[in-house]
Amino acid sequence: MQLTHLGQSCLLIEDGGARVLIDPGVLSPGAEELTELDAVLATHGHADHLDVERLPVLLDGNPTAGLITEPQTAVELTRVGLSAHPLHPGETTTVAGFEVTAVGGWHGNVHPELPPVPNIGFLLRGPSGTTLFHPGDALDARPSPEITIDGLALPISGSWLRLGEAVEFARAVGAHAVVPVHDGPLSPYGRRVAWAWLRRLLPMPVLEPTEPFELPERAALG
Repeated sequence: MQLTHLGQSCLLIEDGGARVLIDPGVLSPGAEELTELDAVLATHGHADHLDVERLPVLLDGNPTAGLITEPQTAVELTRVGLSAHPLHPGETTTVAGFEVTAVGGWHGNVHPELPPVPNIGFLLRGPSGTTLFHPGDALDARPSPEITIDGLALPISGSWLRLGEAVEFARAVGAHAVVPVHDGPLSPYGRRVAWAWLRRLLPMPVLEPTEPFELPERAALG
């Protein structure tokens, strides 16, 4: 499974000839220019995860790609003339050899006075059998402990989380490797500091998402 980090929480996932894009938001410039996608997934409707202005361009360039979103986001998209397949927590769908399961249900809490926001994480099992968990903006739900997670897309910065909480979440998920995401608010120095802490505190490899890269083979990680 090959991953390309396109900014903030946006990941291009390629496996077995299939291509899936997650969370193409306003902090992932150029994502709308991608082609040959089999599916576009959105964990929730916040602009840094789903750029509604550029989404029609992305879908026009990928006419056979399915759009799969958190259910409330699917409803909101109909108001701007877009159709999405809603995936409820616990439901599973398949696309181009990928098995996609929705996990969770709510965005991380920013402040008690703010209304809750729906959010789903995506557990993807690619055609190769490799698994990736992308939680969106939440750290309170994770796949069943019986499921082996090869890669975890780990949010590391935001109004709703602390880095220490991200560390505890990664330890609980127990993925074989961590890919830091949701880093758009950080300066270059802030990224270096966050990476240093993650590598000090986590027992699994922390992969730096620059150029496209492969998730390590399970056997190579012991």
